[in-house]
Formats: sequence, C-alpha cells, structure tokens
Amino acid sequence: MGCGKHFDTGNCVCDILKEIEDAQNDIVENCCDTSCEQSISDLLGETDNGNGLDTVPVLLYCKDGCKPFKGFGAHPRNIEKVRGSFYFRVKHVDDDCCATLELLREFGDDDNPKNPVDQQTGKLRATGICITVDLNCFCHVTCLPAINAFD
Repeated sequence: MGCGKHFDTGNCVCDILKEIEDAQNDIVENCCDTSCEQSISDLLGETDNGNGLDTVPVLLYCKDGCKPFKGFGAHPRNIEKVRGSFYFRVKHVDDDCCATLELLREFGDDDNPKNPVDQQTGKLRATGICITVDLNCFCHVTCLPAINAFD
C-alpha cells in the first residue's frame, strides 16, 4: 500500500485487513486506487457509491501454492449444517495478525463450493459464522466492491 498507510506489521495481508477493519468502523482515510483502497473508499462514502455499504468482501490466498482459502463453520442454531465459503467479512484483527473473519454466503449457495467462482457473489450476506485465522499464513488478498451484507 502507498500513501495513508496506518499499519506496518511486516505482513501486507495483515496490514490491508487491519485497514479494512478500521474502515468498517469508520476510522481510516485512504488515497490510493487499488482494488482494496477503492472498496474502502466506497465503504466510507468517499465516492458516489458509498451509501448504505457496510462490508468489504475479501478473498485470501494461502502462501503454499497460492490457492484461494476456504473457511468452514456452522451456525450455533444449525450445528449439523457445516458450510464453506471463500468470501469473508473482517470482524477483528489483533496486533499479532490473528483475525476473526465472518463467512459471507449467498442464500442457496452450495455448502461446499470447489472454488470462488462456484459461489454466487451478487447478494453476499453475513452468516454469523466466524473463524479465526493467522494472517501470516496468507500471501495475497483480493477485495470485492463494498456491499451491504446485512440487508
């Protein structure tokens, strides 16, 4: 990241997710035009598209083999139904780059998509299913345009 960098953990994926976390809490300022920077700007309402947006969906790529990361979890009210997703909402990132991520899914999606393009992204929604990850295990982050995940 360039100008406006607020974090310097030594891990660029961690730095981006920390910035997204802050943006989702209306704290961060941006001045770059990368995909993540644009999504953060949209989330903060710095462009015409920012009204009603609350989430920057992210995809993460594992260091080994640079494959998209898929998280799994089950909601407490439906513990027998384990679901997977490649898309996440940043809930929290601590100083050690340990992150809590919420799975984002579209209603009716396959419970175990094989890759990100198998998942619908038009109406991604918060699931209430959260996982904890070590961001030091990732080498790449892709941001989708900001959305409202709580409609």
